[in-house]
Amino acid sequence: MFIRTALRGLITPLLLILGVAVITFLGVLGGDQVQTSLTEMLIRMVVVVGMWIFVGNSGVISFGHVGFMCIGGYAAAWATVDPNWKSIMLTGLPDFLQNGQYPFPYAVIGGAVLAAVVAIVLGAAIMRLSGIAASIATFAFLMIVNSVYSNWDSVTGGTSSIIGIPTVVGPWVAFAFAAGAILLAYAFKSSRFGLMLRATREDEVAAKASAINVFRVRLAAFVLSAGVVGVGGALWAHFLGVLTADSFYLSLSFITLSMLVVGGLGSLTGAVVGVVVVTIVVEVLRALEGGIALGKATLSLPPGSQEIGLGLVLALIMIFRPSGLTRGREFRLPWLQSRAGVVVSNTAPATGE
Repeated sequence: MFIRTALRGLITPLLLILGVAVITFLGVLGGDQVQTSLTEMLIRMVVVVGMWIFVGNSGVISFGHVGFMCIGGYAAAWATVDPNWKSIMLTGLPDFLQNGQYPFPYAVIGGAVLAAVVAIVLGAAIMRLSGIAASIATFAFLMIVNSVYSNWDSVTGGTSSIIGIPTVVGPWVAFAFAAGAILLAYAFKSSRFGLMLRATREDEVAAKASAINVFRVRLAAFVLSAGVVGVGGALWAHFLGVLTADSFYLSLSFITLSMLVVGGLGSLTGAVVGVVVVTIVVEVLRALEGGIALGKATLSLPPGSQEIGLGLVLALIMIFRPSGLTRGREFRLPWLQSRAGVVVSNTAPATGE
């Protein structure tokens, strides 16, 4: 009975990971362009799932999580770039970073830890707010991060790029981190903290009346979420090999939030599905912008069609599926749903309903 219950609890993340694994396997059979797009999708999946840990469970929309991605990306770059280059271009780094070069796993951990530490400091103030006030505060944080990283020449290179970052992230490395993010997000959702946080999302007043410390549970989710997004930033740095502060700003924030909204904020399945669907839409529009040969004619869309198309998709989702493609539901096997229905029907009379 215990094993069966445990398997039922794990079936959703395992099915999601299996689906992503199939997509990854099919993608690696394609050419370099397909593998590049696939790796980009999987890294964004880490970021979006990390965002969902806080946004999906708390109901507080955060516009600033890409700032944690920036922090994690730069921290990982500082750890792995050639010390000779850093001694010339990044003279403001501490000695252990300026003169050292660390392995990729240490860089990822460093990116996650630095993002989480910043989230603790930021969250101590922002998590006391609710609703639109908290959302605006997170957007202010994004603006601050962009301004600091764009002007701190001796540490970030300012508007110049950090180059020479080892490009060690491919499809399977990105898949491994995406699978880990999915398992971690589902574990948090199933935990006591996840349940209390969703209670604050549904009715904050009732949650406080039930002795739930709203500030504490939101802060815990915010820090964990920032750490996962920081990992996504580290992966992004070691995928591109080049970093600039402007790449972690409004455009990336819009795309990641669109992925959450399109899939559905209410479920982890929605976060994963949203990443896949939006990626497909963006790649199709990108191909059409580049031009597709139809006989002697070439069909092409004007520049900027990606943003317009994504905006139209988001508008249509909001009109016809306000709760997202998954309607806030987790993906489960039908036979598990039927068994759950039998259990509910058998226990309902005992409650007097």
